[in-house]
Parts: sequence; C-alpha cells; structure tokens
Amino acid sequence: MGKKNKKEKKVKGAEKTAAKMEKKVSKRSKKDEEDLEALIAEFQSLDAKKTQVVETVCPPPSPRLNASLSAHPEKDELILFGGEFYNGKKTFLYNDLFFYNIKKNTWVKSDIPNPPPRRCAHQAVVVPQAGGQLWVFGGEFASPDGEQFYHYKDLWVLHLNTHVWEQVKVPGAPSGRSGHRMVLSKRQLLIFGGFHESTRDYIYYNDVHTFNLDTFTWSRLSPTGTPPSPRSACALTPSPDGSCVVVYGGYSKLKAKKDVDKGSIHSDMFLLKREGIEDQAEKWVWSRVSPSGMKPNPRSGFSLALAPGNRFLLFGGVCDEEEEETLEGDFYNDLYQYDLGKNRWFSLQLKGSKSEKKKRRRGKKEQGVSEGHGSKEGKEAEELEQHGPVEVVKEIVADDGTVMTIKEVIPGTLVEEESEEEEEEEEATVAPMEPCPRSSGMAAVKHGKLYLYGGMFEVGDRQFTLGDLYALDLHKMDQWEVLVEMDPKTQEWLEESESESGDEEEEAGGGELEDEESDEVSDDIEEEHPLVKSGETLADFQTRTEAYWLHLARANMGPDAKDKKVLKVGQAMAKVSYEEQEGAARS
Repeated sequence: MGKKNKKEKKVKGAEKTAAKMEKKVSKRSKKDEEDLEALIAEFQSLDAKKTQVVETVCPPPSPRLNASLSAHPEKDELILFGGEFYNGKKTFLYNDLFFYNIKKNTWVKSDIPNPPPRRCAHQAVVVPQAGGQLWVFGGEFASPDGEQFYHYKDLWVLHLNTHVWEQVKVPGAPSGRSGHRMVLSKRQLLIFGGFHESTRDYIYYNDVHTFNLDTFTWSRLSPTGTPPSPRSACALTPSPDGSCVVVYGGYSKLKAKKDVDKGSIHSDMFLLKREGIEDQAEKWVWSRVSPSGMKPNPRSGFSLALAPGNRFLLFGGVCDEEEEETLEGDFYNDLYQYDLGKNRWFSLQLKGSKSEKKKRRRGKKEQGVSEGHGSKEGKEAEELEQHGPVEVVKEIVADDGTVMTIKEVIPGTLVEEESEEEEEEEEATVAPMEPCPRSSGMAAVKHGKLYLYGGMFEVGDRQFTLGDLYALDLHKMDQWEVLVEMDPKTQEWLEESESESGDEEEEAGGGELEDEESDEVSDDIEEEHPLVKSGETLADFQTRTEAYWLHLARANMGPDAKDKKVLKVGQAMAKVSYEEQEGAARS
C-alpha cells in the first residue's frame, strides 16, 4: 500500500506541475493571441459574406502541408481541409474545402457559409451517420511572419449530406493545441497529446479527452498505469471493437543547457485499454507495448492512415540532425505497416511491374538455385535472389581529398551476377516509381488504396511544399499511381532582399558576384541535363551521372552544406530524374 500511495502522489504531483506550466504559458501568450484573434476575425468577416453553397470544378488544390485528408464514409471521395504554405517570407493558412472524386479523378472546391477559421495541424475524423459527418478539432493559426501562434480549442462538424458547417459549443473542451491526434473509438472522439507554443514558452501534452457523440459532452480521462511522455504528431489508432487505442512515436522539445531547445523524436509504443462497462464508471489503463517485426527508424512528421484489418500505415517523415547552430533533416519515402492484432511491424516493399522480355545471362549460382528448387533451402535462396535487397557500397574521393562512402540499397530483382555465363529470355522487373521523400504529408485509405497528398521536403535553406497526389493498391503492392503531378522547380520561393542581406554580402566579400556565377552554373547544368540510356538501370544511371548531380546539389545548397547531405540530395535528384524519364518513356 505504501508503494502505491507514493506512486499516486508522484502522478498527482506531475499533473500539478503540468497545470502550473499550462497556466504560465496561457498568461504569457495572452497578448500575442489577442493580436492574432483580431487577424482571425478579419478573415472570418470575409468568410461571413458567403451566403450559399458554391461548388466549382477546379484544378488540384495548391501545395500545402499539415492539412487533413479524410475518406468519405459513403461516397468514392476524399475530403481535403485546411493546411499551410510557406514561400520563404510569408506563411499562408487555409480553410478551403476540396472533394476529390476517385473514379473521375476530378476536384471540386466547396465554398460553404460560416466555415471554421483558417488553420493547420488540426485533426479531422469522419463519422458514418446521417449521411456522413466530418468532425474537426483544434489546430493553429500563425501570423504571416510565422513568429506568433494561436491554438484553437474549437470543435466543428461538417454535415456531408447537407453541406453545412456547425460549431459545437459545449463546456469542458481540451485546452487550445495543435499537433494532437484524434480518432473515433466506438461513439466517442478520443483526443491525445499535442502542444501549445507562444513566442516565449511551449508545453507538450499527454492528456486524454473524449467527446461523446450521443450526449455531446466532453470528458477528461484519468487512466491508471504509466502514460507516454508528453508529445505531438504521434500515431494514434483504435482497435475495430473500440476496446483500446495504440500510441506510437511523436515529437517533443525540451529546454537543454543555456536555454537551447532540444528536439526529441520518440519511437516507443503504448496501449490505452478500456476496462469495465460502458458507463460513467468505465476505466482506462496505460501499458507499454514492445512490438516485434521490422520497426521504422526514429522519425517525425510521418504520414499516417488507418487501414482495414486492424492496421495502420506509416509513410515517410524526417529525422532531424540537430547541432549547436544547424538543423538538417534526412527525409524518407518508405512505407511501414503495424498490425495491432499481431503486435508486429512490417516493412512494405513494392513488387514492381513486368516489362518486355529481356535477355539475361545465367550462371552457375542461378543454376544452383534451380537445382535446389523444391527444398526449403532452395526456396529461400530463390526468394533472396528475386526479392531480397542488396546493399552496394561505393567510395568517392572529393576534390579536397575527403573520402565519402555511399550506401545504396538495390532491389534484388535489378541485380545481376557478374559471373553469369549462359543467356536465356525472361521478363525483367522495372524499378517502381515512388513519391519523393517528404514529411507532414496527408494520407488516407479508401477501397483498399492508400492515397498520399502533398507535404514538404528541404534542400539547404529552401523548403519545397508539394501538391502531388499518389495512390497505391495495398492488395497488389506493385506500383504507385501518379494522379496529380507536380514539378517542385516551379514553386515560388522568395529569397532575402538585397536590403535584408546586404550586410551579410559585404561580410562575405563579393556575395553578389558569387550568386551570379552560381546562376550561370545552374543554367549551364540545366542545358546539359543527362538522359537515361536505353536499358540503363537506376544504379548505372546514378554511377554514370554522379558528378553532374553532386555539382547540381552543391550549387543549390551552397558551399557550407555538408558533403554527406549533398551526396544524399544528389542521389535523390538522380532518382527523380531517372523515374521521370522512365515514366515518360513508358507513357
């Protein structure tokens, strides 16, 4: 009993500390929020002029990140709401609403009177009742300069059958926040985590709240057990029967030495389980989960989509490498699946598609596999031969004498043995096209297909915001289908003006001349864009054009960029170019 009481006191003490911190943040940020509230009110006055629903067939939405993408519960549609865009100088927030028709591959913009204010990093959940509903909670609004933030704590519902927005105003809502997660668990909206940030302070949450869709009441849960540490942008997925939810990963910041903020990427997993009967006395319990299988490496900003069969899908994200004065990120475009029933991670690999028959030499090693066909060892060897990835390690000596090592994983279906002797005809597997690496994209699953829209990635100090749309058949797992293409080179990006950066140029000594030379180099490089040769593999193309892509990456990223980062960006550029040319050739 003594240990239990001590533990309970410790938990209550932590809750009091969090409450004090929240009060402190709220007080300091009050003035900033008052300024932003005035700006939000101006935007709402413009929205108030809408008096009727207007639906317009339109091009794909503008590039954005941190929006919400939801599958319509009754129609073959996806619903995109809100999001943000940054052009290097100004931050834009959206509250526009788009419907994507899956069968027709068309977009419709729906202007509905009295919509929620502009926001990003909110959460949206569809509920299959009364013709379908889209529930939206929280999110943030940023000042144009990106220095001030207003965090919402409002709850909205879009009635999909009548196209009416309604704000649900009831007491007991969670505090204002963004980066939280919200899911449907039985007849409740369940919210976990998130953060609140002002110009002076920030706080991350690990509290749990529910909104009952039958009684329209808020409740704050008090689960027993050890909860996850406070965090935002985690994965939150419910079991089909509503008995539990799973929390994975997330991101938070802590004050390190000298008041320097230190980001922390979480990769732990927790289970929040419902116990007891479904009434006021029901209890919830936290427990730590140790899944098996091939786990994702730590990352933040991944795209998350709930899938049938007790699963959720995780795509991409970024792992930031923080140093004293720099922050560089490694962006991903890999795909993982977590099976709640099996408590296991799976790395999902594309199978690729078959191309025309191609002659291939066959040697003793492959003959040995054929001879072993039928035995356990033979089958495993054949599987490795056909599907297993192969790691190729290359060393490059830079101009300054630095030795750089490049590791590249090539699907086994694209690797041929140098010792092969005989030739025979067989179908060659084409390297599948994939979305470029990104973070903060939007994902949803509908009719067994995973849809991925937008997001962002960075090259040096420049941020590319994406507006592309991909689809992947989760049953076939053969290739990503490009539904909306986008060329990041056409995106607006505003650099510092001469007056803003003049001092820096004087200190650098001839910075303007260096920029002119860099532009000339970029023009020359663009004219000499390398073409893929007939029958050339991605690995061969990257090796042959390596110097070109390193030069191009260095020109874009500047002389201060690390060699390791330049190599990665150069390889990514080569891969994108190869896939674009191969895709154009196939079409």
